[in-house]
Amino acid sequence: MCYFEQTRWACGYWRWGHFRQQCNKEYRTGETCGLKLVYETQIERDVCKLCHDTEKKQRRYDKMYRDVQRWQSEGNRNATIERTCGEMQEALGQIYRIREEHDHRLQFLGQRHCVGASKKANPNPPRARWLHGDTWMSHLGFTVTEAVANVLLQSTGLAVSS
Repeated sequence: MCYFEQTRWACGYWRWGHFRQQCNKEYRTGETCGLKLVYETQIERDVCKLCHDTEKKQRRYDKMYRDVQRWQSEGNRNATIERTCGEMQEALGQIYRIREEHDHRLQFLGQRHCVGASKKANPNPPRARWLHGDTWMSHLGFTVTEAVANVLLQSTGLAVSS
């Protein structure tokens, strides 16, 4: 049970930091026993890099959406609208994948090697809640409607579970 620093962001994401102290079970210098305990937690007031990336992609998607709305009212821009709609679908897929990675890390990061981690499965994993149209990234003010979730599902080839 060796001790490590930990960094925790405002969104709940965390990661192990540098090795701080060796336990009695490991006698070799510079080696660790494999079990991690928190020596000290450094709290970051900002959200993690994945949340920042999601924010950027969401802003890009919002701009493309406004552009398409404007172009549809102007008319005579069918090719541009079609191309932008494809880019919008790609952006939604990227947002989905980043969000999945974030939720997966929140749910599973360190649980196999962290002393005291629960082995009980979460009956409502983040992905399932998100795909049913609930609020996600509420700390950033984003929501996913059922229509957006369906577009994401179509672009990634996943099916909705009831």
